Amino acid sequence: MTALEVLAPGMLALVQDLGRPGWAHVGVGRSGAADGGALRLANRLVANPESAAGIEVLLGGLRLRARGPVTVALAGAEGPAELDGRPIGRDAVIEVPDGGELVVGNATRGLRTYVAVRGGVALPAALGSRSADRLAGLGPAPLAAGDVIPVGPAPDELPMVDLAPVPPWPDEVVVPVLPGPHADWFADGLAVLTARGGYQTTPASDRVALRLDGPVVERRPDALGRGLPPIGLVPGAVQIPPNGLPVVFGADHPVTGGYPVLAVVRSSALGSLAQIRPGDPLRFVASR
Repeated sequence: MTALEVLAPGMLALVQDLGRPGWAHVGVGRSGAADGGALRLANRLVANPESAAGIEVLLGGLRLRARGPVTVALAGAEGPAELDGRPIGRDAVIEVPDGGELVVGNATRGLRTYVAVRGGVALPAALGSRSADRLAGLGPAPLAAGDVIPVGPAPDELPMVDLAPVPPWPDEVVVPVLPGPHADWFADGLAVLTARGGYQTTPASDRVALRLDGPVVERRPDALGRGLPPIGLVPGAVQIPPNGLPVVFGADHPVTGGYPVLAVVRSSALGSLAQIRPGDPLRFVASR
């Protein structure tokens, strides 16, 4: 059996695919890769379907040993990586021999690296997905030293590219938003949210949500003390809790919430949100 043995998981390594849509009515969120675009890219590089399961690595530190020769690709955050002690590139196809050791070094820009292996991670699926949902406790457990991850059969021969063009990393993440269903609860909420000074991500952020520090968004006087029954949430919903500091929901968001949603992030920017580190600046802009 071709497999990957985990020698060290780093801070947090999760199996992720593109999630399990269609279960919100029974209280199960979609989950999936926080940066879906990076996982899709890594899978394309190794000729997998974009939906194949890979490994999401938080900050770095993952060490793997190949049991049988495998083809892998790394995408997402920037940073060093090694194969048997030799530097290798990201966003490129890497052939790992039987017994070869792959190391994902600490990310220098961004937060999450995705490791795709040709054939995909073949752990059992739950509700049609191999994604680890940290909020619901569904799917594979976080990887631990000693785990052996089975690799599925390689897909039919398809062309692979040697290197993917990747745009330069931005100095500031700019996030386009649309008005949310409760924008009228706030006198100038969208203006405050999109002010030039922007926000910073706090260390309390995770796959469930980005928790921000910066300008406080205040309710209109007639909305003070107003209650809200639980409503459905989507990735990118910008919720305003009582302290007025925005919370932006991510891949493992709850399916419902009870605070007003001021805005919703464009789906095209969700991958960028997944790569923001604590303390990094981000700025919201009104979407056109």
